[in-house]
Amino acid sequence: MFAPYAGVMGVAIEVLIVDWPRVEAAPPGDREDLLTEAAFGEAYRDDLFEHGWSWSTQPGDDWFGRYAFRNTHGSYKPHVWAGFRWEYMREFVEPKVCDVVDRFLDTLFWHGLEDATGAGSRLSDRPCPWDADLLLWCPPDQVPLLAGWWRQAKTHLEILRGPFIQHAAEPDGRIGTFESFADLLTDWGEVVTEAERRGWGIVGLRC
Repeated sequence: MFAPYAGVMGVAIEVLIVDWPRVEAAPPGDREDLLTEAAFGEAYRDDLFEHGWSWSTQPGDDWFGRYAFRNTHGSYKPHVWAGFRWEYMREFVEPKVCDVVDRFLDTLFWHGLEDATGAGSRLSDRPCPWDADLLLWCPPDQVPLLAGWWRQAKTHLEILRGPFIQHAAEPDGRIGTFESFADLLTDWGEVVTEAERRGWGIVGLRC
């Protein structure tokens, strides 16, 4: 369902929400091209400072949306560093909040918490049946779980400020402030919320 963070520090990611049946209706050998065109075709804006949704206006292209995360410039590194920041602080967060943030982050980009700590999403790790180079693969039936975890986590974000500042802050580092950490989680929350609303899945293309 998601890729381990090891070996991805030098890559970029493009996050899409997609109408799952539309992708699976394409011949297996065409799916990667379909996703790549969605990520970099007509809806793509070559602006490293963009933030938010891009939607194609081409007829028949109403099956996907592309999301640009603020202050990441398309790089996967900030997502990985958000995972490191969480690892540094998580034992100082009250258990109920820690559990829900564990599940949310581990599903999306911090794969390995379950192996290292016994925590994590506890979702079944299904192999991706598509022949595509993906960092993230989350089918529609698992998106409501993610959205539910986000609804719980977002009400407790401010609780994380103190542990972050005390144990994880590095003002000159990537995702080194609480604000940048909270922004990244909030952006992921926007992705899973919109995917749930549409009944779509989520993919992250390795770039």
